[in-house]
Amino acid sequence: SRAIKTNQDLLPETPWIHIFYNDFWGTLLTHSGSHKSYRPLCTLSFRINHAVGGMDPWGYHLVNVLLHAAVTGLFTNFSRILFGDGYWTLIAGLLFASHPIHTEAVAGIVGRADIGACLFFLLSLMCYVKHCSTRGSSPSTWVWILGAGLCAGCSMLWKEQGVTVLAISAVYDIFVFHRLKMHQIISALYKRKNLTLFFSIGLLTSWGTALLGVRLYWMGNKPPSFSNSDNPAADSDSFLTRTLTFFYLPTKNLWLLLCPDTLSFDWSMDAVPLLKAVSDWRNLHTVAFYAGLLLLAYFSLKGSSNERECNGKTVMNGKQNANGHSCHPEMEYKTLEMKSSFASKEENGLKKHEIQKLQLPSTENIVILSLSLLIVPFVPATNLFFYVGFVIAERVLYVPSMGFCLLVTVGVRALYVKAQKRFLKNLVFCSTAALIVFYGLKTVVRNGDWQNEEMLYRSGIKVNPAKAWGNLGNVLKSQSKISEAESAYRNALYYRSNMADMLYNL
Repeated sequence: SRAIKTNQDLLPETPWIHIFYNDFWGTLLTHSGSHKSYRPLCTLSFRINHAVGGMDPWGYHLVNVLLHAAVTGLFTNFSRILFGDGYWTLIAGLLFASHPIHTEAVAGIVGRADIGACLFFLLSLMCYVKHCSTRGSSPSTWVWILGAGLCAGCSMLWKEQGVTVLAISAVYDIFVFHRLKMHQIISALYKRKNLTLFFSIGLLTSWGTALLGVRLYWMGNKPPSFSNSDNPAADSDSFLTRTLTFFYLPTKNLWLLLCPDTLSFDWSMDAVPLLKAVSDWRNLHTVAFYAGLLLLAYFSLKGSSNERECNGKTVMNGKQNANGHSCHPEMEYKTLEMKSSFASKEENGLKKHEIQKLQLPSTENIVILSLSLLIVPFVPATNLFFYVGFVIAERVLYVPSMGFCLLVTVGVRALYVKAQKRFLKNLVFCSTAALIVFYGLKTVVRNGDWQNEEMLYRSGIKVNPAKAWGNLGNVLKSQSKISEAESAYRNALYYRSNMADMLYNL
């Protein structure tokens, strides 16, 4: 309602330039009541929708679906850089296309902010990939890095988290394109090696700092303020409660990516009860989550395993495998075109950067990039640097879900390679196919919940009964179902007795 129906910035009589001075809801950014959500490109897309089709929701939904299709295509194309042509790229693309966590972003019109940000996020990343592959060999390399910077800016103007693509680009350059380990980065800095790499990283850092500085200045150098019900943990007086709850919330978000069985339009109020004591059993989930992440990151950054894989085959220390294909530790997961050595390629007239383009990164490289893609875009929603106006928001996971899909794909590939028997390989493959099918079915079911307001609010009663019953009461009242509306308001007050609007409506 606030983003479209009552947003004055969508009306033709309102000068379009106002979009760049107001927040997502049409309130002046410097106003004390503004939520500081600066997404002018998303608002501009709503205005175009309004100019073409007015308030008919069909056109708005069509744009969302087309944007999601475009994002899926770009993500699959990016996955090809990591996995090459074949089943693994297809699996990554299908996982992203079918994941139920995307339902809110695609079926909910205001979720377009996340889809649009993800579209330009991927465009920026792909431009930087081209910059890496042409660096030092073509003058067009600076055109590509300029494109990466502009697309990153556009991504941020769709939604704030889009600026994090600059950090992901740096991770790609260091750990995937250059295949450096942590100790090699320090050594390269000390010995002044790979100066072009560090120059590119410097450009990314400078541009990211400039974008954030302008963004902070434009919103009046003040953070937004939210009500107690939006983010109860942020309003808590106990430092222990805030700390335990904020550390636990990423664990809950990961579970929604792993097993999106219970989804809700709203996770505010008491949908996720606060963790008030160390003895709360949910702290075990927190410990397991961060321990798993640290171990995965440590072994990926260390990357010293003797056993390697090449073209889906297991090899030891670069020796020939059972099928007669020779592989070397420094040339992992190559495409079929990389059967000959570096020397023979150079003899045939291929330059070093062209040879590197034919290589595919190792499992460790992909895991590092996947973890970065999962964690970094999610950081703005962690309450680490500033408080946000929600506890959990499924739409916020739209961009981080790319990292999750890559992690699942590389994990499945590793299991497939390790499996010695054909039966086990088929089991891994069939299990992955079943996961994609179940995700797709859940997405279809969840889309049904977004059919209309009444169905959406009824679906959220299990997670957030106070908010869901209250909203449902408003819908029933508008339908003149007075007795049912009264019952809904009383149910809302049963779960949260201090809601003034519910008391007034009742």
